[in-house]
Amino acid sequence: MSTGTSGPRVVRAGSGDRTGSAGNVDRYLLESAGSGGRVALVEHVLDPRVLAAPLHRHHREDEYSFVLAGTLGVIEDGAEVTASPGDLVLKPRGRWHTFWNAGEDELRVLEIIVPGGIEQLFRRLADPEFEQVPEALPALAEQYGAEVDFAATEPLLQKHGLRF
Repeated sequence: MSTGTSGPRVVRAGSGDRTGSAGNVDRYLLESAGSGGRVALVEHVLDPRVLAAPLHRHHREDEYSFVLAGTLGVIEDGAEVTASPGDLVLKPRGRWHTFWNAGEDELRVLEIIVPGGIEQLFRRLADPEFEQVPEALPALAEQYGAEVDFAATEPLLQKHGLRF
């Protein structure tokens, strides 16, 4: 979606490009290319006990997770919290974090990314051409100014009975 055209633009409910597979879907409402790089908006939809990503940090973007439905679990720089519909969770750049569906119902989160850019990594990870093996992810994440920590993710998976 481009914000440079005249008149209001609407991304209708249910529309927007999607990536992912059943249980972990991203819907792209506004990508950085459509906002001059200023912001990206991505809706994450996760099944119960699904971890969105390994523990990671990025150095270019701040993320804000607004919970639309369900229960969001977040770990950010070692602190763990849950959030409910209407809550906003701040995840500043440079800090280790991840999130998951901590409830028994579908989780829907609006991810606000400022400035935009890292949403392109989400697309690359969902590309069937990308072989999602642990050895490939660190190098790909680095291309987007991000790092992943699989060793620190494993205890989180065990503690909460999560899956990717």
